[in-house]
Amino acid sequence: MTDFSIPFIDLKAQQALIRDKVEAAIARVLDHGAYIMGPEVAEFERQLACFAGAKHVISCANGTDALHLVLMCEEVGPGDAVFVPSFTFVATGEAPLLVGATPVFVDVCEDSYNMDPESLKLAIVSAKKAGLIPKVVIPVDLFGQPADYPALNIIAKENNMVVVADAAQGFGGSLHGKRVGTLGDYTTTSFFPAKPLGCYGDGGAILTDDVNKAEVLKSIRIHGQGADKYDNVRLGVNSRLDSFQAAVLIEKLAIFDDELKSRDQIARRYNAGLKGHVGIPELIAGGFSAWAQYTVRVNEREQVVERLKEMGVPTAIYYPRPLHMQAPYRSCPLPTGRLPVTEFLASEVLSLPMHPYLDEERQNRIIACMRAAVA
Repeated sequence: MTDFSIPFIDLKAQQALIRDKVEAAIARVLDHGAYIMGPEVAEFERQLACFAGAKHVISCANGTDALHLVLMCEEVGPGDAVFVPSFTFVATGEAPLLVGATPVFVDVCEDSYNMDPESLKLAIVSAKKAGLIPKVVIPVDLFGQPADYPALNIIAKENNMVVVADAAQGFGGSLHGKRVGTLGDYTTTSFFPAKPLGCYGDGGAILTDDVNKAEVLKSIRIHGQGADKYDNVRLGVNSRLDSFQAAVLIEKLAIFDDELKSRDQIARRYNAGLKGHVGIPELIAGGFSAWAQYTVRVNEREQVVERLKEMGVPTAIYYPRPLHMQAPYRSCPLPTGRLPVTEFLASEVLSLPMHPYLDEERQNRIIACMRAAVA
């Protein structure tokens, strides 16, 4: 009997494809016994840098730590403003508070869901009026596509700010022929299992072309280490990618390009089948998305979700409560008192199953069910 169940993300199909290679890679780690910072970690960092076109990769324990480490490296702290979108996962807004800085929330563009350069300009004015020093801007490559880095980089340069590209969802994307990983001063990413490039646990990385910053980040991730483990030259944390996860990621990186092509083909099929029925995602000019999620806009979202559930189609909602409306962040500055586009999108977005192994038959069923659910 044919199984017509629809997983939201199918990690089992990917695992079946590479399981023998992953098991062999894990066995090698078991054989040499260097479980922390073993040879697989350095090799994965080398391969990831080559893939992205970045000069340096510093792996770490997770994507949140990646953001935290960068802010520590830049000596961001009290009195500093860090500009972040509110329409994102909490880690982006959390990281500035972990170093004592103030997150200043910025609205997003309705078509791309990414940081709006014009709203950033207003937010900088608001931050200065509040007595804060603009220090860092963290655009998020939401749902997989790059933010408008050409425009954001100009604004950042005019205000002496560092650009940290939060590519937890966007790694694998590109803009005007440049891979994500080279579009800001730093790029951070996550290897959480559900990400386009995910491991079998937690993991993260920072990419940069600055050799001096790379050396500082390597120190910070191991307790501020200097010449040896008992030489502590700065404040640091404990944030290392373990050898098992690096071994898994090496095997996943080997098929990543093919998976990105599959994701793009699936997104194109969704667009063709759903255009005119729901609000489909629009790519930035010159952009290529990693399609971490395929996210549409619908009216009467709760009813649509329930109808799809009854038809056996799983969905997810990212992010129903923007950060600026949540308790720890309600006192943080906003550019004009509210974020209208963010609040509108949070009430309408809906994500459909997206992974490289979504076959055409199941996708056609999803499209037909969605069209029926919104009719």
